[in-house]
Amino acid sequence: MGLMACAFFLYAASGLVAPWWGVVGLLLVWLALFVLACRWWTPHPRRLPGVGVVAILLWFGLVTAGGAWLGWTA
Repeated sequence: MGLMACAFFLYAASGLVAPWWGVVGLLLVWLALFVLACRWWTPHPRRLPGVGVVAILLWFGLVTAGGAWLGWTA
């Protein structure tokens, strides 16, 4: 869950490089991953670090793709 908290700051600070609708979309993706992590808290605790790593890698991929294909700039 610590990785999810770190990922939240990346997603929330995306307003520096993404338009408002991109940030809203990114935050919805983070929220879906957070709900998944909360649901797996007790039955599958060993999967939680993987969800955090996926959240960070997904943020990087989406922001990079947005910059390349949609012209998001800082």
